[in-house]
Amino acid sequence: MTVRRHDPDRRDRIIDACLDLITEVGVAGVSHRKVAAFADVPLGSMTYHFAGMDELLREAFGRFSRSVSDGFEQRMSAAGDLAAARAAVVEIITQDVFGSQRDLVLTHELYTLAAREPAYRELTNAWMARSRAALERHFDPVTARMLDALIEGLTIHRALDTEAPRRETVTEAVRRITAPPDGR
Repeated sequence: MTVRRHDPDRRDRIIDACLDLITEVGVAGVSHRKVAAFADVPLGSMTYHFAGMDELLREAFGRFSRSVSDGFEQRMSAAGDLAAARAAVVEIITQDVFGSQRDLVLTHELYTLAAREPAYRELTNAWMARSRAALERHFDPVTARMLDALIEGLTIHRALDTEAPRRETVTEAVRRITAPPDGR
């Protein structure tokens, strides 16, 4: 272990190490000792920076969900019309937000934790609210909620299926959900 007397980035490094470790071993496999070793910090740094594992997990998943939401917001804010907004949603699904195995694993670890622990639902609810707000830049609230559900559902498929959904299938699903009543 490297000794660092002045280490202003230590707390951030611990949070990043926690996320990386969750990706490898899941929430159930994370401990103070393992995170400290992964972050290359003294074990005492864990209790100095975090009151307990619960606080560290909330901070780590909060950082992760905010980064995903930020990417989502950037993609949606760049869309100038309906066609671009539809294309942005397709990119979010197929490339941006859930394009890496790491993001898929972290997403599902957070979902599982939130399903068991109501305190973590605050994180997932804030994440969903930000996602829907970004979608509502271009779609009415009901359509935004349906698109959000499509995104979540397809990411589950992407995490569990042996092959990612085809871009053409995703594009068609987005088109159908966002089609006006006359079907265009």
